[in-house]
Amino acid sequence: MPAVLSSQALVTAPQLGQLLVASRKRRKLTQAEVAQRVGLSQNRISYLEKNPDELSFKQLLSWCSAIGLELRLGERGGVESKNISEW
Repeated sequence: MPAVLSSQALVTAPQLGQLLVASRKRRKLTQAEVAQRVGLSQNRISYLEKNPDELSFKQLLSWCSAIGLELRLGERGGVESKNISEW
């Protein structure tokens, strides 16, 4: 079973690329295996790992699901978010 990864704060696209690669490798998945799960080519997975700023949100969600990551959003600094009704 893969090691449990604690939450990781990301603020740049390169950090996202590094996280996607590290998570894929930790789960012993090849780019081809991720590509099949996400519905892209292996070449495209390779490209997007190096250029994560070009990932669509839909691709990112599929990718996270394929490699066992959960995407969460929150305010920086751990500040509790306000009630949505206040928006």
